[in-house]
Amino acid sequence: MKALDQLNRAIVVLSSIALVIAGAVLTYSVILRNFSPEPTDWQDEFSVFMLIGVTFGASAWVQSERGHIGIEAVKVLLPPRIERWRQVVVDLLSAAFCAFFCWKSWTLWYEAWSEGYTSATSWAPPLWIPYIAMSLGMTLLTFQILVQAFRRS
Repeated sequence: MKALDQLNRAIVVLSSIALVIAGAVLTYSVILRNFSPEPTDWQDEFSVFMLIGVTFGASAWVQSERGHIGIEAVKVLLPPRIERWRQVVVDLLSAAFCAFFCWKSWTLWYEAWSEGYTSATSWAPPLWIPYIAMSLGMTLLTFQILVQAFRRS
């Protein structure tokens, strides 16, 4: 699906930018801690939130490139027809797991959103932020796996 491929590429670009920002914020934090008595109470958590977004956001693109860990030894041993069926079964099992994770992520997001959960730090950002990144990323990953499972090569 062309729209899914374009969405995945756009998210990877945003994830790359977010990764650079997280690295810059962590570098700033280290420098500030070494040369200033000023407290750094937000930088680590901000970077963790960004890295959660990067990890879950880019996962569908990685799947679209078949970049997740796979067992290549089995692939080369099987005849091509059986290998195609094996790949479909693996994709469907992976989609089922990701769909469950997706459902639990959306449940967690809703609970954090409706109950107003915040992290237990002095900065106390709302926890719905990383949970929405997880939820959206897992939704997109599940969809990507299903598309690949039913795509004819």
